[in-house]
Amino acid sequence: MVSESFQNEIMSKATVSKFIDNYHPKKNGECAVSIRVTYQGIKKYYATPISLTPEFWKTMNTEPKRKHKDVLQDIQRYENKAVEIKESLEKNGVFTFGLFEDRYLGNDEVGDSVSKAFDTYINELMNADRVGTAVSYRCAKNSLESFKKGLRFADINKQMLEKYESWMLKSGNSISSVGIYLRSLRTILNRARIDRSLYPFGSDKNLYEIPTSKNTKKALNLTEVAQFFNYQTDPTSTKSMARDYWIFIYLCNGINVKDLCLLKRKNIEGDTLKYLRAKTKRSKKDQQKIVVSLKPQAKEVINRWGQPSVSPESYVFPHLKKGMSAEVERATYQQLTKTINKYMKLIAKELGINKDVTTYYARHSFATILKNSGASIEFISEALGHSDSKTTQSYLKGFEEEQIHSITEVLTSFNYK
Repeated sequence: MVSESFQNEIMSKATVSKFIDNYHPKKNGECAVSIRVTYQGIKKYYATPISLTPEFWKTMNTEPKRKHKDVLQDIQRYENKAVEIKESLEKNGVFTFGLFEDRYLGNDEVGDSVSKAFDTYINELMNADRVGTAVSYRCAKNSLESFKKGLRFADINKQMLEKYESWMLKSGNSISSVGIYLRSLRTILNRARIDRSLYPFGSDKNLYEIPTSKNTKKALNLTEVAQFFNYQTDPTSTKSMARDYWIFIYLCNGINVKDLCLLKRKNIEGDTLKYLRAKTKRSKKDQQKIVVSLKPQAKEVINRWGQPSVSPESYVFPHLKKGMSAEVERATYQQLTKTINKYMKLIAKELGINKDVTTYYARHSFATILKNSGASIEFISEALGHSDSKTTQSYLKGFEEEQIHSITEVLTSFNYK
């Protein structure tokens, strides 16, 4: 049962008033006039271009209003705008400082519309060339709009989110997709600075907890990996290239296809490859390079499919070109991934390996085989470049290059023809 005090907190309304900042006068003695908005004990101030002396402010509010008609009208315009936005938000069922500021400070089109808030963020992502992330948020937006057209922030609560989850699952979507889309929605709510009394996400029984899918490991054992290493095919064929790239991914700490394409000659330092994951470049303050022990087989892949160049800024593999747009780059990563996956599945079938082998298998196999060999979880996490592991963060820079060369020898501890 919701307590009376909690109900009163939710139902309390914001107030709007005029305010002069007497504490910070300008050199000419005038003080800035602001609009003060108070909600649930929190006060926020929104500047106007108007400045007055404290004496004028006092007389303006005590003498007949006709004497100060022009100034009063100017201030009243800002106050009326704030009151209008406040009342509009309350009428729609939810007032938050985030939504108020979006409209008061000029982003009037967002209002209480979840879809428009998504569009605003998607445009920001596209302008930052974060195409993949933008596409993910657009998918989340479209899914939520299909569930409830014209979804408002005021509509979002535990019950609505539970209905959305049920609708998604009945429509044939996975619990993983539910989690991805609702984490995107949570980000949009966080950007809108939804008040905690209205915030629907969390682990409390009165809140909605975003589901996480069980992470089914997609790994091969060492014997199966050896079969791919020993697989023979036309060395100039696309199938051979796909097999070689899969091996390169496996040997190079499970590098993803995007990072593989972005590798430059300057990333290679003798028997070591060092690179930053594109995925975590924006999310990690202190960038820690992933250090890879370049095995002979990985060097063979570079020699076979890389483009020769002495320029440290040239790409190792010939898939990206200077001047490509972010959209074209993303299409290139996706197509190469599809090609690798297509041929790896064909090879697996030929080898009698009843697994849907993809690039993810290379990454998981790298981690699993190292784990089974006795390598520490901290080493594996660092090698994979995890950005969201507290354990990994506490062990960053904890392994010397010689250890990396030694520990990863197990990756090719089979008979290679």
